[in-house]
Amino acid sequence: MEILQGADPFILLHDGKYYCYPTSDSHNGYIVYESDDLINWTDRGYCLVKDDVMGNDNFWAPEVTYYNGRFYMVYTANLHLGIAVADSPLGPFKQTEKKWLSEDRAIDGSFFIDDDGSVYLYYVGYNNPGGPICVNRLSKDLLSFDSEQKVLIRPTQEWELVTAYEYEGQTLCVTEGPFMLKHKGKYYLSYSANDYQSPSYAIGYAVSDSPMGDFMKYENNPILIGSGEIQGTGHHSFTTTKDKKELICVFHAHNSKTEIHPRMTHILPARFVTENGEDVLKISN
Repeated sequence: MEILQGADPFILLHDGKYYCYPTSDSHNGYIVYESDDLINWTDRGYCLVKDDVMGNDNFWAPEVTYYNGRFYMVYTANLHLGIAVADSPLGPFKQTEKKWLSEDRAIDGSFFIDDDGSVYLYYVGYNNPGGPICVNRLSKDLLSFDSEQKVLIRPTQEWELVTAYEYEGQTLCVTEGPFMLKHKGKYYLSYSANDYQSPSYAIGYAVSDSPMGDFMKYENNPILIGSGEIQGTGHHSFTTTKDKKELICVFHAHNSKTEIHPRMTHILPARFVTENGEDVLKISN
């Protein structure tokens, strides 16, 4: 189901309301949308503007987590990651000290808080050839890294190698847009692959017994790929129904079968099903 205009969508469920943070104005910051039902959305204006943070362009793919009474946004700008903080899901998200998480180039940050309270950040490392998905543990204030970077996933499966990016004179296949789910003690790292402009842009996942890996890719990837009028499905996140009983996948797709931009945000039901003794993540109508 198409719900609003925007790419790289993340939806936060907090105190009975949904907040959607897509890539919408890459030159100036982020607009947040609010909903009671995931169907009707209200534009609540800018939740982050570039004057309040490090960076001046290419504001992409924000994600927000609620942690110790405050809201933390990981954002991408100028091919780097930053963390901004607010007292409300509507913002304003700001940095007291304007800085990057690291001087290394990276995009598509995604928080994961484990059951023991440890917080991890998954992201795409642009200092490595091929844009692999990496992870670092975060400090207790969520404002810096507290571990060495670990590379988790590179493009290896056939579906991930269909369409390449042209980047700085190189032709590269990439994995991007990571998102972590924990289910029955296992860690499900979902991600997108192929150029977002391609109809072959799609979602797959890998599984591990640890948030730091090693991860094994699901042999029947991808679990979501475009068909018919819906093309370019990817850069997703997951949320739940208000009662937490049902899982929902949030993703973007091309504007139409013939036009890529502006990309549109969609939602579909997701679930875990048991196949051959293993729990498998599914996204479907």
